[in-house]
Formats: sequence, C-alpha cells, structure tokens
Amino acid sequence: MTKYREIQAPLRTIMTPGPVEADPRVLRAMATPILGQFDPAFTHIMNETMEMLRQTFQTENQWAFPVDGTSRSGIEAVLCSLIEPGDKVLVPIFGRFGHLLTEIAERSGAEVHLMECAWGRVFDQQAVIEEVKRVRPKILAIVHGETSTGCMQPLDRIGPACRELGVLTVVDAVASIGGAPVKVDEWQLDAVIGGTQKCISVPSGMAPVTYNERVERILASRKKVERGVAGDGDRSEVARPIRSNYFDLSQLQDYWGPRRLNHHTEATSMLYALREGLRVLLEEGLEERFERHRLHEQALMAGLRGMGLELFNDVPWKLPVVTCVKIPAGVDGESVRSMLLDQFGIEIASSFGPLHGRIWRIGTMGYSCRKENVLFALAALEAVLIRHRAPIVIGRGVQEALDVYEEVRLETASV
Repeated sequence: MTKYREIQAPLRTIMTPGPVEADPRVLRAMATPILGQFDPAFTHIMNETMEMLRQTFQTENQWAFPVDGTSRSGIEAVLCSLIEPGDKVLVPIFGRFGHLLTEIAERSGAEVHLMECAWGRVFDQQAVIEEVKRVRPKILAIVHGETSTGCMQPLDRIGPACRELGVLTVVDAVASIGGAPVKVDEWQLDAVIGGTQKCISVPSGMAPVTYNERVERILASRKKVERGVAGDGDRSEVARPIRSNYFDLSQLQDYWGPRRLNHHTEATSMLYALREGLRVLLEEGLEERFERHRLHEQALMAGLRGMGLELFNDVPWKLPVVTCVKIPAGVDGESVRSMLLDQFGIEIASSFGPLHGRIWRIGTMGYSCRKENVLFALAALEAVLIRHRAPIVIGRGVQEALDVYEEVRLETASV
C-alpha cells in the first residue's frame, strides 16, 4: 500500500490575474474550529459576512451572500435563476469571459444576442445602450474587469439606461471587486457577481453575489422549494421553475435569510476565510485599497516600460489590477514563464484566444499587490529576458519602479 507524505507545497510569488496569494490572516482563519451550520455562533458569522459584502459591493441590497463554488458558480446561479427559455439576453463581448456569459446563457435556454469588439478594447457606453434599445432584452450580461485583456468596461451610464428601459443588468465583477470601484447602487446594477481568489485574497471556492428587489421578484415567481424540506406554505409545483437545484437563488435566500431553510451544508472553513478577507479589506478601507492597487500598477508599468517592453493594455480603460505585456519578437513566451517559475518561484500568466502567445498577463491583486513582489518580479523578468537574448534595456526596470515608489514616499512625507 502506498504511503503518502504530508503536503509540502512550494512557496511561490503569484503574480497572475488569479488565483493570487492568500492573506496569511485568511489562512489562519481557515484553521478555526468547525461549527454546525445552524449553530447561532455560525449564523452570526453568516450575518456579519453578508453585511461586509454589502459594504464591499457598495450597496444597500438586502441580498449579498456567497454561492459555494468558484466564481463561475455565482455567474451560473444568477443567470440560470433569472433566464427562462426564450428570454432575450444581450452579451457585449470584449474578451474570454464574455464568451463564458454567452455559454451559460445559451445553456439556460436564452435567445442570446451578441455585440463584439476587438480584444484590447471596450465598448462605448452609448453603443451598448443603443443596442439594448434595439434588441430589448430581458437581461444585459456584461463583464466589468476582463482579465484576458486587462481591460475594464465603464458601466456608470449603462446601468441607469438599462434601469430606465426595464432591462436587468447582470455584471461579472469577479476580477475587479476589492481592487477597483464596483458601485452597485450608484451605477444601478441589478445583480453583480464577485470572486474570492483575486483582489479579496481568499482561496478560490466562493462566489459573492448581490442583487436587488427587481431580481428578487423574478426569483419569487419561479420559486419551487424541494419537497423534502418544503413547508405548508411552499409551492412544490411551478410552471417554469429555476432549473438548477444547487444554483437556485430563491432557495439560497431561504438558507441565508432568517428562515435558515436547509439547502446545502455551508463550506464552513471557506466562510471563515471570506469573512476574514472582507474584514481585512474593510479595515484597510475601500479607497485606500483602490489607491494601493493603483500605486503598484503604476510602479509595475514604469518598470516594464523602463526595460523597453511594450504594454498591450496601456489605455485609458486599463483594468488597474492586471498589466498585459507584449512578448518581444523572437522570444518564446512559455519558456520565459517556465524559467521564472523554475528559477525564481514567480508565476505570471499567458492569455487566451487571439492573444495566446502574444502577451503575458501580470496581476497585482490583493495580498500579491505589494512593493516587494513588484520589484522581485521586475528583477527576475529582466534576468530571464537577458537569458533569452531579448532586446531589452538592462538595469532600468527596477530603477524606474523605485522612482515611482520614491516619489510617493516624498509626497507622503511632505504632507
């Protein structure tokens, strides 16, 4: 019989667009003793987590809770709970994850309408609004931060326009929540999905969602409580019920709400992790956290430019937590990534679709978004590119980044 040793995972500096390094405080929280899911001490933790999610999403919505599963579980829960067969859904695609929204909507029976732009660009908000007016969909499903291209779609005009037109706005904010502003109420977004493994710096395994009363009314009309737990007042037969049991937001509401109707067994240790990640985030402060991400983004960009590398997403709509770098001509991008990992323990990412083999993606997210990580990544990347005989400017990358940090230090000292 084979005997297996205790896990000894190597230490890595993770500079990808997710997953990122978990905050040590989060990892400590995960060692908290297990409680029963209906223990008052545990339901108190559930309520605290909901309140912290409201603050993080910048919303007054009653419903803000995690779906157990990776980020796409939250996307699927929202879309499959809202979409009835034949519903029109409009998806503007500007990268890989618009295609994911399309895939889930199609599988839910939607009549999907698409608008597309080149990867590396985003949509003019008025163009999206005009297409909404033309298609008249039930739902506009759109990505906020697109990690495949490092771009961020503005939503501040799209949300109010959809509200006026009676269209539900469903937003994938997996990459942006906790690292850039996601103003659910101000932008009049109806349902928003986040992720834990990016800017919140919690392991992958939960998908925070929030939605308003417009969404809740649709859920109520499709609500079917499973027979094994239904009460006298619950409907067990509905004309067009939510097709998924696990991803049924109407039943999840009853689990997270005062009724505490047994739907699933909560992922106890992951909830501890999410609560601690949110606590740390709010302790730092939303604006302070956004500013930290902007600072290290600017230092990284300055260092890459100093090396003579060309940035792919050096545009006004850049996602501030992902920097995309064009792979120099004649350089094997995967060989560079492998050497960074093997020799320095640093992981950066490649990309997808039309950008595969053309760019590297470097994340500065959550706990990974630190000065020592940025400087280490720049120094290591320079060393590896020299080994690959890339035409770079030697000795300037780290210095340019240090100039950014020194300028901020001096400004802070003079205040």
